[in-house]
Amino acid sequence: MSEYVLRFLLGGAIVSAFSLLSDLIRPKSIAGLFGAAPSVALATLGMAVVEHDVSYASSEARTMMLGAVALALYGFTVCQLLMRGRLPALAATLLAMIVWVAAAFGLYALQGAS
Repeated sequence: MSEYVLRFLLGGAIVSAFSLLSDLIRPKSIAGLFGAAPSVALATLGMAVVEHDVSYASSEARTMMLGAVALALYGFTVCQLLMRGRLPALAATLLAMIVWVAAAFGLYALQGAS
């Protein structure tokens, strides 16, 4: 339980730091990138280095990057279904979830094969 509390506190601190940084950045159109930082992932990686070792944290980081690729494919698919396919938002997101899950598991399987 204390690991979750520590992750919550570290994540909150990192979000606050990125939020402060985004207030200093001009133009404001790119400042939102800092506000959307993957704070829980950063806290998890920090804890993985402290509790385990660097190779474990490296493996976790690779898995997180594959998840980010799958999420990007999901977002791209949703945009295409909404703009080109003219589907309602619910239908587009539900269909794109199939792409997300397939990409996530497919990339994970490829990682295990290498």
